[in-house]
Order: sequence, then structure tokens, then C-alpha cells
Amino acid sequence: MADFALIFCIVNYGQASKTLKYGKHYGVKGGTIYCGRGTSRSRLLEFLELHEIRKELVTMVIESELASEALKGISKDMEFHKANHGIAFSLSVAEFIGSKNINITSSTSEEYEIMYKLIYTVVEKGRAEEVVDAANKVGATGATIINARGAGPHEVQRLFSVEVEPEKEKVLIIAKNECKDAIVQSIRDALQIDEPGNGILFVLDVNEVYGLHMD
Repeated sequence: MADFALIFCIVNYGQASKTLKYGKHYGVKGGTIYCGRGTSRSRLLEFLELHEIRKELVTMVIESELASEALKGISKDMEFHKANHGIAFSLSVAEFIGSKNINITSSTSEEYEIMYKLIYTVVEKGRAEEVVDAANKVGATGATIINARGAGPHEVQRLFSVEVEPEKEKVLIIAKNECKDAIVQSIRDALQIDEPGNGILFVLDVNEVYGLHMD
């Protein structure tokens, strides 16, 4: 049975539908779009109070054997090689359940040289900027912030069996391997993540990434 990968594309506001259209050309069957905001370390943008930029996050599940070419193709079509056009990366999917009764456990055999990590933090609403500030102090170059809300006032989302209630924020940071430990520790110290109720943080391997412009 086929293994699967999850493609993430972080694009400027209004570009998500175009991203999905290109993805379908490379074999993606569908996707999910989230609204969020990005952060910039540009001093000029901060002076103009434009350092927070509206973003859209597109997630797409695709067969692993198609993921690399799809990621490369989407990145080329969306011109992610140009600054501020977007970022695309992929993660391996351990299990994929729920599409036409498919129930698959991944046993990916393809080996990637892991050079980047995805640092994923969930905190109370209003504290995402603290996460970004803590990360930037030790070398991060930006982040994407997504509001986590249920569909109704009493509904909660679940993330790795942890309840994510409305009024939470998720912070996604892509970091080089050599910077990961310092960023994680800085966030843990600043947000006191280890204390109950202060949030959760986990780190995932990134298979491939396009559009990441680091100093």
C-alpha cells in the first residue's frame, strides 16, 4: 500500500486557491486552508507597523512517491524561489485514515537528509508573539501564527490527544537542525512551557523545504 506525505504551503493572503489548483495538477486530491499571519524581522516593516502580514496555510495529503515532484512543481509554479512569495515543505504521515475507508500505516522506505525541523507550539491567545520573540532572540528568522478555534462555542480540537480549546494560537517555525535546540530552549524558558496549562511544544522532521530564505 502507498505511503503518504503531508505538504504544507505558507502563502500570501489570497494565494491559497491557486496553490491548491497547482497541487491538483501534481496529484493532490484536495487540501485544507487555514488563515493566519506571518512575522517579519524587517526594521522598515516594523517601523511602518506592517511586520505582521496576513498569510494562508495550505495542507495537502499526497502519496509519498509523488510528494517530492509535487513539492518541487508547486514551488516552481508559485515562484517560492523569490523572496516573500511563500514557503513549501513536507512531512511524513505515519497514518492516514478517513478517505474512502483507507486505513494506512506508513513505512516510508525513502531516506531524506533531514536538514530542517518544524517547531510547533500551541499557546493561549495573545502569547504567540512571545513565542516568536523568544525564537528570534536565538536565530529564528520568522514564524507563521494560526488561530486554533473549534467550529462551535463548546467544541474543542484535539492535537495528539491534547485538547486545543478556542482562543489558542499555533506557532509554526522552520529552523535549521543546528538552531533547533536553542530555539526550543528559549521558548521553553520564556513561556515556561513545562508548567501545566502554559502550552505544548513539539518538533517534527522536515523532509524537504522550498522558499526558505535565511540569513
